[in-house]
Amino acid sequence: MTLRLGIVLPTYNERGNLRTMVARLDAALEGIGWEVIVVDDNSPDGTADEGRAIALEDSRVRVLHRIGRRGLASAAIEGMCATAAPVVAVMDADHQHDPALLPGMLAVIESGEYDVSYASRFAEGASTEAWGRPDRVKASGMANAIARRVTGIDLSDPMSGYFMLRSEILRADAHRLSGVGFKIMLDILATVDQTLRIKEFPMNFAARAEGDSKLDRTVVFEFLVGLYDKWLGRIIPTRFALFGTIGALGVVVHMAVLASFLHIVGRPFIFGHWITRFDAGQTVAAIVAMSFNFVLNNELTYSDKRLRGLGPVLTGWARFALTCSVGLLANIGVAGALVRMGFHPYPSAIVGIVVGSVWNFALSNKFVWGKY
Repeated sequence: MTLRLGIVLPTYNERGNLRTMVARLDAALEGIGWEVIVVDDNSPDGTADEGRAIALEDSRVRVLHRIGRRGLASAAIEGMCATAAPVVAVMDADHQHDPALLPGMLAVIESGEYDVSYASRFAEGASTEAWGRPDRVKASGMANAIARRVTGIDLSDPMSGYFMLRSEILRADAHRLSGVGFKIMLDILATVDQTLRIKEFPMNFAARAEGDSKLDRTVVFEFLVGLYDKWLGRIIPTRFALFGTIGALGVVVHMAVLASFLHIVGRPFIFGHWITRFDAGQTVAAIVAMSFNFVLNNELTYSDKRLRGLGPVLTGWARFALTCSVGLLANIGVAGALVRMGFHPYPSAIVGIVVGSVWNFALSNKFVWGKY
């Protein structure tokens, strides 16, 4: 049977859902050549092993086992690029998305009338009652409103995670996608230059069957970063944009600590004493801000490589401090030199922070959350 549809299932702790999902796909897609690509982010519950066990029984099942990285959007991109099918779909493996919609979604694309089809939780005829999470429904509605306003994409549910498109459209612009966050369809629609014809299907959004949600406390941050990435226009890498966003918060912490220190120790007008106090305050502020940046970067910027447990976190902090030590010296040295040249201390401190941040990102990206 000719392969017509590739279905990507990004997974994390979905072992108990896989076999029943494959069975539902088989029933829904009778008479259609299909394959499913399970893209697993090294789930501790053995989801990848379960996928391989199913693949031994059904050659239509394949597994991409990712090590050292996480993220629904990046998993979806890798899975979509891995299929030879002319049409590719992305859906959840937790049974919240109904496979029965797939044949209709495929038919409108194969007809040539549409480029993208997607399932909407908020279209006329759709329902979220079975989801049982009115708080999530409200949050999703607000996110959709923001997405429509920022991107200009006028859909009832641009944040949907259940969609289908022609593979050639995805592959043509895959290198331009941010791969950040959880809303890959929004990323695709905001990235592709051509006008895409989109067909909407109302969906009865169900409750999760088993396993853990792929969403965590970083989802709001990653959603905003995804939008910011589109505004930025690919001027700088997304990871650096995340690092820089947290660095900006670190500037606030740095300046607050510095101001508090100078206020506590006093501000004598003796030049030598002022320099000594400023250097000491700058040092304390830089160390506090560095620790603040480490914690947020570990939780947000490197959420896909997040250090967990007391030992790894302390080791990571030590490595972060070590790799940032030269940046810290550059920070203090540049700021101190500018003060000695007669510049105001606060702008001097900001210049020092900017100089040190380049070093901090370059080495911490490799030696703290990367591989030697």
